[in-house]
Amino acid sequence: MTLYHYLSLSALLFCIGIFGVLTRRNAIGILMAIELLFNAVNINFVAFAKFINPEGLTGQVFSIFVITVAAAEAAVGLAIIILIYRQHKGVEVDKVNIMKW
Repeated sequence: MTLYHYLSLSALLFCIGIFGVLTRRNAIGILMAIELLFNAVNINFVAFAKFINPEGLTGQVFSIFVITVAAAEAAVGLAIIILIYRQHKGVEVDKVNIMKW
């Protein structure tokens, strides 16, 4: 496989993630789409590390950092979603207006 294949896969995942973030009304669906965006970035990191510096582990280290940030984001996001679900009996983001005055 060439770098082009990895970048194509990453671009496809990123586009699916952006589409999910922009079109979903369910907060859990939005979190899942954000995870696709993070995975697209991870594929780019690993692919560029493989083709530019095959002996180094720079891309893999950055990927582990991104996975850590994604896990923290998922934990905080799910906690917020559970709190919103308890108060509003739903997780549709367009029906939640607790940040409005």
